[in-house]
Amino acid sequence: MENTIDFVIITYNRPEDCLELLQNIVQLNDAAKLLNKVIVVNNNSPISYAPVEAWIKTVKDINIIYNIAPDNLGVTAGRNYAMQFSDGELLVFIDDDALLQHEDTLINIKNSFNAPGINNRPVAIVSFRVLYYPSLVLQRNALVHKKIDQYKDKDLFFTYYFAGGAHVITKEALGVVGKLPDDFFYGMEEYDLSYRLIEHGYCLKSDSSIVMLHKESPLGRKPKKEKIAMMWVNKSRVAWRYLPVRYFYSTAFMWGLNYLKETNFDLVGCIKTIFTKIIRIPSTEKRTPIGKEAIAYCRLTEARLWY
Repeated sequence: MENTIDFVIITYNRPEDCLELLQNIVQLNDAAKLLNKVIVVNNNSPISYAPVEAWIKTVKDINIIYNIAPDNLGVTAGRNYAMQFSDGELLVFIDDDALLQHEDTLINIKNSFNAPGINNRPVAIVSFRVLYYPSLVLQRNALVHKKIDQYKDKDLFFTYYFAGGAHVITKEALGVVGKLPDDFFYGMEEYDLSYRLIEHGYCLKSDSSIVMLHKESPLGRKPKKEKIAMMWVNKSRVAWRYLPVRYFYSTAFMWGLNYLKETNFDLVGCIKTIFTKIIRIPSTEKRTPIGKEAIAYCRLTEARLWY
């Protein structure tokens, strides 16, 4: 495979990080051979990206597309917007505050997709191993499995969801199942796409030969109440759409408790979310539950389905 890999970077208010990431990507081994293009979408940031734009003009041997979105589309719609510029066989989605650790990253991506899947399922997505930069400590909440201690030391494993800002997906799979859910402004879009992929006979895996260094602090960036509520609502919507009904109720309940925990018991916000969002899901969301084979794959990969 030559010139088959597209990188997609959605950036907002991080011009310095974006520039460093671009410089990191074009210096990877076999970049001129394996890279089809690098797509940078400025999510309508109010901050100047002049240094990024100027540097891109100096790059001659790598095709870099720079586009300013018409509005702040959010992460999910921003990635969907960026896909219109992609025609590579593999799409790499990476956070703008990150770097790739190994010079052989492109080669490792290629090799990972050349390896077989599981149970005759082709691989649709490969998630990266994510370490904090510069400490190189594992970012536990970026490991694509909820049994973290059981899976954190595995070099490779098959799983049931992916890391939104640290993964590669095949263009073929996107053509089969469609894009990310545009109506998910923030959070849980990975689960929505993952269940569709699993239902259509694909598998997902994590490969530690591909390492992303994340500049996020190990203390994390505590999301605002509104974003915690979005995650609660979206995870409940995913459960209603794709899983047996009992998992919708367990998900809505457990994520409601999580909202209270993360917001220092914001009871007003909790009640408001329940009565304006959660309670309406069964009447506003269409159910397209995954079948027995997909459920069996989830069981095989030890998926946590109940919240």
